[in-house]
Amino acid sequence: MLKRHFHAVSMRGELDQVPADRPLLLIMNHSCWWDGLLVYHMIRSESQRRHYMMMDERQMKRYAFFRRIGAFSVNKENLREMAASLRYAAGLLRSGGAVWLFPQGDIFHLESRPLQFQTGIGYLLERCPDAAVLPVSLYYTMGLHQKASATFSIGSRIEDDWRALGRKEAAMLLERKLEEQLDEHRLAVIAGADGERDGFRPLLATGRSVNETFDQMKGRAARWKSFFGR
Repeated sequence: MLKRHFHAVSMRGELDQVPADRPLLLIMNHSCWWDGLLVYHMIRSESQRRHYMMMDERQMKRYAFFRRIGAFSVNKENLREMAASLRYAAGLLRSGGAVWLFPQGDIFHLESRPLQFQTGIGYLLERCPDAAVLPVSLYYTMGLHQKASATFSIGSRIEDDWRALGRKEAAMLLERKLEEQLDEHRLAVIAGADGERDGFRPLLATGRSVNETFDQMKGRAARWKSFFGR
């Protein structure tokens, strides 16, 4: 699916920045249906940890296959069920799992600012204050090719006294950190608009776009014409 729909997927940074037995919460902006599948593709080759992802219950019911790649549901319309999902996530963290969270709570446009985190992330960190937080930004772009490209940027781990900081303050701190990272990521993508992005390494073999196939056919036609002296 990814090769069919993307020209390239690449990343910079490291996922496994903390020991495997240390709680790790990964936070990412959420702007596209593809986000979860791209994360799954990345962790298969770039991480030795067990990963889990919190996903909206309505989406989970529509796309049940996400359960097979480590997703678990949260019902944001029911406070009791939402608290149960957060407690479940805290249990995964304490057992050494790496948990992915989209703190915006829904899909928003890639350029939407501020990111506006919900306080569930603060609730989770209160219950697992030893967790390190790793900000991950994902940026989609169209360039010289018919298909889109996707790039991941993995930031540096963030550690704090989460319990003392409080839910709201923790959410605001991490919102600011991820927003700054996403904006810097955007500038890096713009600077490499021709496809050459310093520091990014490929995660997916380049998929040929229609324009590339057309250019290749034109090249072959030109060589044949030259061979026959036309």
